[in-house]
Amino acid sequence: MAISNSSSLNQAGYVQGPLKWAIAFSASLGAILEVIDTSIVNVALTSMQASLGATVSEIGWVVTGYAIANVVLIPLSAWLGDYFGKKTYFIFSLIGFTIASVVCGLSINLPMLIASRIAQGLFGGGLLAKAQAILFETFPPAEQGLAQAVFGVGVISGPAIGPTLGGYLTDALGWRWIFFINIPFGILAVVMSGMFLPKDNKNKAKNQGVDWLGIGLLVVAIGCMQTVLEEGEKEDWFSSGFITSLAVASVLGLVLFIWWELKTPHPAVALRVLRHRSLAAGSFLSAIVGMGLYGALFAVPIFAQSILHFTATQTGLLLAPGALASAIVMIMLGKLSTKIDARLLIAIGGVGTALVMFDLSKLTVQTGTDDLFWPLVWRGAFTVLMFLPLSLATLGPLPKQDVSAGSGFYNLTRQLGGSVGIAFLTTLLDKREAFHRAILSTNLSVYDFETNQRLDMLTGAMQSQGMDATTAQQQALALLQQTVNTQAAVLSFADIFRVVGVAFLCSLPLLLFLGKGGAAAKAPVGH
Repeated sequence: MAISNSSSLNQAGYVQGPLKWAIAFSASLGAILEVIDTSIVNVALTSMQASLGATVSEIGWVVTGYAIANVVLIPLSAWLGDYFGKKTYFIFSLIGFTIASVVCGLSINLPMLIASRIAQGLFGGGLLAKAQAILFETFPPAEQGLAQAVFGVGVISGPAIGPTLGGYLTDALGWRWIFFINIPFGILAVVMSGMFLPKDNKNKAKNQGVDWLGIGLLVVAIGCMQTVLEEGEKEDWFSSGFITSLAVASVLGLVLFIWWELKTPHPAVALRVLRHRSLAAGSFLSAIVGMGLYGALFAVPIFAQSILHFTATQTGLLLAPGALASAIVMIMLGKLSTKIDARLLIAIGGVGTALVMFDLSKLTVQTGTDDLFWPLVWRGAFTVLMFLPLSLATLGPLPKQDVSAGSGFYNLTRQLGGSVGIAFLTTLLDKREAFHRAILSTNLSVYDFETNQRLDMLTGAMQSQGMDATTAQQQALALLQQTVNTQAAVLSFADIFRVVGVAFLCSLPLLLFLGKGGAAAKAPVGH
């Protein structure tokens, strides 16, 4: 049922009729699998660690290996699609991703699991950007909003769905099922893609040779950068020779990569596509959205589990209403986004998300599920107002031949933005917690009346439970210190929510460099 004649195409080369929606669902299903697997393992790491006899730092490479492989492949996806054919490469990636998922679930030791997760990340890197590019090449400008909404439902809800699904599967069936669950959906995506995606056109890419040097430099630059972001906090950043060496290698690799790709006639990554103003500005904004999307979602579960003592399943359920809100708003906005100036929608989304972050900064130790419900729902809704119009305003104005390369850059910046955001916020959380603990501890003095009063009250409570005076006083001091640590943690979470909110507000001037998006977006973009 693949497109084999011109009757399925209009004069501009866009697919017509129900077939275009079959293409949309086929491509989006592959992207959803990749996005969910980015976060689904996070809640199962403890179970994996116990099952495989790994240390905390060792099991972390299950996440790090996937992330590194993923971001390395994303910018190469356009060239790989041209070299092998878009349909062939997309289906190959789906098959590889599904097989790698099976091997992950069957892993008998940690090296086997890490190797299969790296393979999963390599194959998955070809799904996200290619899926979005396929949609832009399939649908006419007037229908891009709804098409990108179908794609965006999974991409923006995936980070919240992953922990929810992962927590349930881990508690009910065991951690291996977070990988086995991919098998039926992977097979379905392969079958649908084989039936519905357009046949590959003949291309000249195979006659142009392979830019092995460019690919090698990209692997060094992006791979080292992602490793620094993933492992920097554990290694105490630049006090570690390992992290410092990787950072230097990343900078040198990036400089040499840019120089070589602009020089070689047939580059692996078409950097010249950044001449489009909307792509350059939109990709930078995409990094900010990645910070907010992944950064905020990273902070909320940690707060829920460390401060409110939620289980993995409870934490996943806490995020579920926000994911549902994202999906609903995405579909509603899909029909309107091509009729409204994208910059206005992005501005509303940015300001709204910032306000939600400022509201979350008011959390306390008494915060409950009800207090988090509406802020997380509004976060899900406002993030969509940035995500969908930003995709249209960034990629919509590009000529059709540049969409694939542009989509690779756009998705790469969002992924890297999320990694940078999480790394930065993790470090900030640690530093601000130490700062607040030091400030609060200055008030804990034997010369302070309120401290002594509180200590006497706690000691009395312990003695009433049968403890002797010395033990009761020691337990009271421990409780007092625990209270200080908890308050310091709460204040540090408030700080990082405020930082994310300010980051969104500071990014809004970049809207001046974007196009209007929507149906009018196909006008050529200024260079």
